[in-house]
Amino acid sequence: MNLHIRPATAGDFVLLCELAAAVHALHRARLPRIFQAPEGPVWDEERYRAWLDDENVVLFLAEIDGRPAGYAYAVLRIAPALPIFTPRCYAVVEDIGVAAAAQGQGVGRSLMERVQAWATAQGATTVELNVYEFNQGARAFYAGLGYATLSRKMSKTLE
Repeated sequence: MNLHIRPATAGDFVLLCELAAAVHALHRARLPRIFQAPEGPVWDEERYRAWLDDENVVLFLAEIDGRPAGYAYAVLRIAPALPIFTPRCYAVVEDIGVAAAAQGQGVGRSLMERVQAWATAQGATTVELNVYEFNQGARAFYAGLGYATLSRKMSKTLE
């Protein structure tokens, strides 16, 4: 197995949308009140191209033996300049996914390591992410990488 992770390009848009669609399908199935099936690609192409041009955004594509295996999309952020916040730079993993056929082969771990290396090089002191409570596999994966719960977002459905 030859795992290669590289920055995404404009030509990867359709491929990355296909990978992301599988991740988003899981979320739609579990949280239909929040997620819906888009009429087209899961990402907007204009926004995707803007991400590629933004020095505070990174998109990585993982390939195994030349075939797409996963992706990660992260953004660099600066804490708000408010007296209650310690000044800091941090990265947020906005989206990550591994193709079903590539799971259990180290793709997710390698993508996260690559994001962490990028974040460190940008001066970030932490990497943060959101994981839904239902996704026990993802929660266990991130815990295994040393991530811990920082806060809890709660919701109540109103009828």
